[in-house]
Amino acid sequence: MNKVILMGNLTRDPEIRYSQGENSLAIARFSIAVNRRFARQGDTDVDFFNCTAFGRQAEFVEKYFKQGSRMLLTGRVQNDNYTNKNGEKVYSVQIIAEEVEFAERKSTADANAASAPGNFGGGAPQPNAAANDDFMNIPDGIEDGLPFN
Repeated sequence: MNKVILMGNLTRDPEIRYSQGENSLAIARFSIAVNRRFARQGDTDVDFFNCTAFGRQAEFVEKYFKQGSRMLLTGRVQNDNYTNKNGEKVYSVQIIAEEVEFAERKSTADANAASAPGNFGGGAPQPNAAANDDFMNIPDGIEDGLPFN
């Protein structure tokens, strides 16, 4: 079984390209920084992973994520080994994203939304000001638009 689950922050804005040919396919490349749970003294406490998403996932990543965004990614590990111009073998690992989800904390998402140009608060769920938790109230009347009724 080849499955990886990562949660981290994008180190740069995703780069999207489209394949050549009749049925062009979106390809998004991005990198995420993932905190280590435990680090030995003197060791780094962050790992950086190069990731690739294809098709609709690629377009989703390009549209909704930017540098610093927190994401939860499920995918697989793929070796991208090759021989360079000098005849040396180069070893690299790529994470192929199969599922991508938002992983922002409510307070961060609210701060980003409030500072976004042209955002006047229309239609977005509002945080519950009375409770100090990570849940947001869903306004009445939008249940029909939710995918999990």
